[in-house]
Amino acid sequence: MVYNNSTLIKNILFILSFSLATALYSQNQIYDSIYHYRALAKDTNLDLDERILFAKKAIAFSNRSKKDSTLLTSKRLLSTLYLYKRDVNELYDLNHENLKLANSLNDSLAVANVSNVLGWVHSVRKEIDSSYYYYYKASKFFKGVNQVQNEAVALFNMADIQFNERDYIGCEKNAIESIKLFKTLDQNENTLDYLWALNNLIAIASDELELYDKAIEYHNKALSYSNRISDNYLYTLYSNSNIALIYKELKQYDKVLDIYDKLFEKKELLKQEPNNYALILGDYAYSKHLSGKYNNKEIKQMLTEANKVSDSVQDPFSIMSVSLNAANFYTNINKKDSALIYANQAYKTAVETKTNDVILRSLMLKSKIEDPSKAKDYLYDYVKLRDSLQTKERAIRNKFARIEFETDQIEQENLQISRERMWLMIISSILVITIILVYIIISQRAKNKELKFIQEQQETNEEIYNLMLSQHDKIEEARAAEKRRISEELHDGILGRLFGTRLSLDSLNFNTQPEAIQSRSTYINELKNIEHDIRKVSHDLNTDFISGSGYLDIIKTMVETQTKAYGLKYAISNKDDIQWDDVSNKTKIHIYRIIQEALQNIYKHANASDVKISFKLKNNVICLTIKDNGSGFDVDKAKKGIGLKNMNSRVKEIQGKLIVKSEKDLGSKIIIKAPI
Repeated sequence: MVYNNSTLIKNILFILSFSLATALYSQNQIYDSIYHYRALAKDTNLDLDERILFAKKAIAFSNRSKKDSTLLTSKRLLSTLYLYKRDVNELYDLNHENLKLANSLNDSLAVANVSNVLGWVHSVRKEIDSSYYYYYKASKFFKGVNQVQNEAVALFNMADIQFNERDYIGCEKNAIESIKLFKTLDQNENTLDYLWALNNLIAIASDELELYDKAIEYHNKALSYSNRISDNYLYTLYSNSNIALIYKELKQYDKVLDIYDKLFEKKELLKQEPNNYALILGDYAYSKHLSGKYNNKEIKQMLTEANKVSDSVQDPFSIMSVSLNAANFYTNINKKDSALIYANQAYKTAVETKTNDVILRSLMLKSKIEDPSKAKDYLYDYVKLRDSLQTKERAIRNKFARIEFETDQIEQENLQISRERMWLMIISSILVITIILVYIIISQRAKNKELKFIQEQQETNEEIYNLMLSQHDKIEEARAAEKRRISEELHDGILGRLFGTRLSLDSLNFNTQPEAIQSRSTYINELKNIEHDIRKVSHDLNTDFISGSGYLDIIKTMVETQTKAYGLKYAISNKDDIQWDDVSNKTKIHIYRIIQEALQNIYKHANASDVKISFKLKNNVICLTIKDNGSGFDVDKAKKGIGLKNMNSRVKEIQGKLIVKSEKDLGSKIIIKAPI
């Protein structure tokens, strides 16, 4: 006995060990496949589309691993590849999935990185509010995991969005926060690049707010960073040209020209960037004009060259800048035709690119150049656009602060919800276990009650039908008896008396006086008419119009009632003499219910206008056919419906057969074969 127990235990342990080893081997195979395909997806020697396919295979195996963290890692790898490809649509769907995974895992770093990508995706899709929301979310999570550089970049992106949306104060706030973070990092080329861009952004925002001294201060700060960058020509060019524009606003033309003179000392280098060359050349020419120290011929040549260069590269920003400078120049020297050509060119390009500042400046120029009748319209358009832009600026002024507030509020609410959800899960688990135990105890009782109820219902249906037949027979018998009584009364009573009266009047007809003869004749004719009418009524009342009534009448009454309610035309035919008295009540009840169910289904689903019901008797089998002219249906799918299931159940109860035929747009036909 001891030997047998020991052997049994060894066998069980062997089976368990084998099962565990098999499971571990299978799991290891899955992870080997994941690592293999991830490595291929990271291989830069392969084509990008090939790498994407390998990343998708890694995701497929990650799904099989049943580990969300593994799946998220594979999906983030695919997201990186889509970033290389700039596939915004794929990135949108994928990263929204990734964000759900990261949140479910409470992976703050993953949430930050995914949110950062979504900020870029929504920015490309021009969904500015969503872009700002995700960048703000990314900055908060990067801060939480001490990712200083990533937090600084997210703040820079937020500031850039606010600048483009003309929220210059909010732009400056986030840009300064970003600068503080970048200053704590190693001052490498990348950090210096961001510091130049951030100071440049604050400078331009200050310029838009007409804070010119502050704008120059930050442009000089930007230059201090660009001077430490190895390849800094473009940085220096942008900063100096922007400073020159501010001095032009301040009408300090000597300082403007001094900057441009220095820039044009490297004219050939400047020409390597045609867009910038055209734009700066136009500003240089107009600044010379405003200084009043140069002749118009030289300025015209410079503007003509600038216009040719901007037109050749088809850069809308240089075209607009050069056109506005030229239009202002020709307006000042009173050459309105030339001025109008350039003003129209600036206006047209501004409308195409939706550059509202240039549209406003173009409209103001055109109102000064055109004759008074047209000038009034341009001035009206100018005022209308300016007011709408001011309204828009007021509307968005607090928009980004509201997004930040609402995001923080949502995060707090989510934290509270997480706590509540944990307790809810605990309580729910206890309740679920309790419910399962209760269900196990009462489920069998419920099934037994259901079966008993179905049985009782069937018995009740049969009793109801028998009562219907009995009641119907009694009513018909009473009606027939009453009609016979009235017929006999008419024939034997009233008709006899009327006949006697006619004979009496007829005997008096021997009175030869003309008036008496005429009167009697009239009465006699009237009595004949009454007699004829009474005979007709008697004959009609005595006609056995209820012959053949019974089960089929009940069917007809039900069909007539339902089709009238459903708005259907119907026809019932009974080609063979079916002796319904020989058919069991159970069969008749089920046929009655089947027709009822079929009419209901036709009304609900078929969109039919006509239904035909026919009864035939073949080889002692009742063949019931129900046909409609509706839209038809897929028979295979319909078999799963409750209506056909009920019919099929009833047909089985009477050992019959159910046949369903239907074609799209050709109606449906239901055939029931029930043995008598």
